[in-house]
Amino acid sequence: MSKILVIGHQNPDTDSITSAISFSYLQNALGKNTEAVALGAPNEETQFALDYFKAETPRVISGASNETREVMLVDHNEFQQSVPDIEELTILAVIDHHRISNFHTATPLYYRAEPVGCTQTIILKLYKEHQIEIPSHIAGLMLSGIISDTLLFVSPTCTDEDIKAAQELAKIAGVDPEKYGLDLLKAGTNLSDKTAEELISLDAKSFEVNGKKVRVAQVNTIDYMDIFSKKAEIEAAISRQVNDNGYNLFLLVVTNILDSDSRIFATGSSAQVTEQAFGIKLENGEAFLKGVVSRKKQIIPQLTEALSN
Repeated sequence: MSKILVIGHQNPDTDSITSAISFSYLQNALGKNTEAVALGAPNEETQFALDYFKAETPRVISGASNETREVMLVDHNEFQQSVPDIEELTILAVIDHHRISNFHTATPLYYRAEPVGCTQTIILKLYKEHQIEIPSHIAGLMLSGIISDTLLFVSPTCTDEDIKAAQELAKIAGVDPEKYGLDLLKAGTNLSDKTAEELISLDAKSFEVNGKKVRVAQVNTIDYMDIFSKKAEIEAAISRQVNDNGYNLFLLVVTNILDSDSRIFATGSSAQVTEQAFGIKLENGEAFLKGVVSRKKQIIPQLTEALSN
């Protein structure tokens, strides 16, 4: 029997990759034969966590149907964010904390979605429900996912459940969550060796609303000029993606993790919808969004509403 692949979303972030690892470990402890894989190489932040806790980096795949018929999805459900041949596969389980959209199956499955800041918070509950002990390195990876997705507990998506889960996992992992968390987030802001194309693809998600194709990319930094000093190159890279993929809106969100604010750059035929969505005025395609750090809660819902009107 082939392995069941546990898969996070495309352009994987820390929660996506570490959730695949922690959920695969849990499933194997329960007698399944699974493997955590990734739909892209880990970014600097994720690699920092993998190296810190001496965890193996999941192998990267571009398709799954050539090696298995069964998969489990973590940290996503929308098909356009998943493995390209997802329609050919049987989805056995989904563990997620996002909206449910563009998702269907032909057979019943286990689906667990909760409105928390991180998939790992849900997975911790599953470990407890099945009374499976969490090894220290797995706990460290789970903690890393929570810190990353909640920006060290300051994101509006962060819940009390996330904070309590992080505290519990930090004890198992043997780290100070605040000190380790800041080191983790700073590791993700080292973007000096990234090309413009890589910067806009590090953490990007696509979705459709009212017939409009939207791409939202997010980059964390501690200095906006690390990104906007390369605006001409980035704008050219975005234009290529818009032309190649037919995006009506490409929104780049650059988030300052120290100030908890963001600057955006919007382009495409529907770029002006961002003014309605956020109550701002674009200048040369740019605008400042005070207090905005969460794509899931403060960006995509607002864009969805504006595009639906």
